[in-house]
Amino acid sequence: MPIFPNTRRRKLIATIFLLLLLVSGGLCLPAQQSWTAVGPAGGDARALAADPGNPSHLYLGTTNSWLYESNDAAATWHRLAKMPGSNAMVLDHILVDPSNPATIFVAAWRADNPGGGVWISHDSGRTWAESADLQGQSVFSFAQAPSDPKLLFAGTLEGVFRSTDSGSTWSLISPPGSHEIHEIESLAIDPKDPNIIYAGTWHLPWKTTDGGKSWNNIQKGLIVDSDVFSIILDPERTSTVYLSACSGIYKSDNAGALFRKIQGIPTEARRTRVLKQDPQNRLVVYAGTTEGLYKTQDAGKTFRLLTASDVIVNDVFVDPSNSNHVMLATDRGGVLVSQDAGETFTASNLGVSERKVEALLVDNTNPQHLYAGVVNDKLYGGVFVSVDSGKSWAQTGSGLDGRDVYALAQTKDGAIVAGTNDGIFLLDPPAANDSVLPSSLTWEPRNTVANTITRTVTETHMNTHVNVEKQVKAPTIELAGRIHAIDASSDVWVAAASYGLLTSRDKGATWQGGPVMGMGEYLSVAVHGDAVAAARADGAVLSQDKGLTWWPMMLPSMLTRIHRVTFSPDGTLWLGAREGVYFTHDLGKTWLWLQRLPFRDVDDLSYDAALGRILASSRNSDQVFSIDPKTMTWNWWQTGYQIALIRSAGSQILAASIGDGVVIAPLAAAPLTAQTAAAAAPAKQ
Repeated sequence: MPIFPNTRRRKLIATIFLLLLLVSGGLCLPAQQSWTAVGPAGGDARALAADPGNPSHLYLGTTNSWLYESNDAAATWHRLAKMPGSNAMVLDHILVDPSNPATIFVAAWRADNPGGGVWISHDSGRTWAESADLQGQSVFSFAQAPSDPKLLFAGTLEGVFRSTDSGSTWSLISPPGSHEIHEIESLAIDPKDPNIIYAGTWHLPWKTTDGGKSWNNIQKGLIVDSDVFSIILDPERTSTVYLSACSGIYKSDNAGALFRKIQGIPTEARRTRVLKQDPQNRLVVYAGTTEGLYKTQDAGKTFRLLTASDVIVNDVFVDPSNSNHVMLATDRGGVLVSQDAGETFTASNLGVSERKVEALLVDNTNPQHLYAGVVNDKLYGGVFVSVDSGKSWAQTGSGLDGRDVYALAQTKDGAIVAGTNDGIFLLDPPAANDSVLPSSLTWEPRNTVANTITRTVTETHMNTHVNVEKQVKAPTIELAGRIHAIDASSDVWVAAASYGLLTSRDKGATWQGGPVMGMGEYLSVAVHGDAVAAARADGAVLSQDKGLTWWPMMLPSMLTRIHRVTFSPDGTLWLGAREGVYFTHDLGKTWLWLQRLPFRDVDDLSYDAALGRILASSRNSDQVFSIDPKTMTWNWWQTGYQIALIRSAGSQILAASIGDGVVIAPLAAAPLTAQTAAAAAPAKQ
């Protein structure tokens, strides 16, 4: 039998699998419309660029392979293109060719492993081609020669590459296999002489004056082993060089022969990721750091902090036609825009959806009310609320203090409970019939653990001292650590936490519990009447008295990792695991496996009362599944996004994505349907 390369083998196996299903009548494949990312707005933004002849025509690079476009000076954005090959491509450099604005270059690197490349479009972003010579290269810096648009330069882990034909072909101009000139973080090309090139590495800066034939280290005056993030040259006086490194910002007035450190600017604790000179006023230079935006108006003699210190700046754009118009690409805050040369900024992210949503809740009385819990966004994150099915969102982070939100649940009386990376919080939401976004909602902590313990005490009975056991209150403690899941659908709330399993019978005022079977790190919990099931990665427990006592649950022997448990209304317990979907009608005495479900590594599993279906998703797939618990047939949607979980809101199907916020299926989009029953096979105990 011939041996196929991995890619061809995977494609062959996938083709055979689909053909078998089609022959057996397993799938019918109607065309599906694309799902839409609807917010919450904002997230990570990496790079900004503009059409040189039209500064209102802008491009934005992100951390998840998407390139955005704005035609109205960042008032609104839309997704233009996704660079192929990975969902984790960091688009750090965008260049619009001044000789032909329809030509756009995007340079990228991968966040999950080495990889990346350069992509070129000659039709304003409608179609793209990858530069073959840089395929798979992590491109950390990218520049065009101001004096010759055909000359392009790319800095990679391997070294400095140059193209003399507008990116069609590339050649390495730094020494091959060099132990010094590699891991190129920054590049600058002399505006008058393209043979003069400055290259900043992860440890020192270098310079060539002969187009790469020879290179010289230009470290004099720098603190050694400094990661050189950004280099810029004064376009009129090219001997003036600004350079940013881990150890601060430096300036040279003699073309890099000697640098001096600029005082009053971030030191080692703050990294200056980008330097940008005002094209209309050479004395003005902006420094985008990991602790805010700084600005000098006297060519570096003094710097002033313009933003809050929690703003992480990845790129700075100064409008060449109006230097009062300044934009920032930031972590978490997306795009920030100033109309007064950086004195004040406002967010401008309408249409930008770059959030990592880990929790998604649909209000149980009004499906237009949505709650999205995000992570990694600190004070820019928390929970976002929409009262119009995702058309607009409002941040409700007050009281969460920048915590990540991993779980959302709704109580019988409508309150919202959030499980975070550090405790549990409660919110009284807007009224179900309210169509106005909440302006000031505050989360209240619910983190008091008040257990009772058995203690032996000595009492006097009939003049005799006797030892008796009594239930007494233990000292209260403050709950800390990550809350993975919450079920607040009954009078007894249950939380699965790093600490263990917790129950509350007083609406979260106090919690009882802790490690169960000596174990913590519970990931999922589900309630059905008096029965409560909870799962760790390597096991599950069951309570039949609302969490007062727990017993280990028998599980199929082939399971290697459990992610979720949920009940359907008839009391069937469902389990999502690395090996797929399992269910039991008798609380674990016997298990069945959905063996024909073409889906593994099930990360989220829930029962949707509106659909009457079990909803399943995997972080490793862009497919989401809907399983009929009565007939064991299933439907599925191809979302086009990596999905954390799926929910329904009335007739609308929506999902939380890994890096694209909340995504919604078109109302007219029918699911792909399995016509035959998905066979349920007994699972070995």
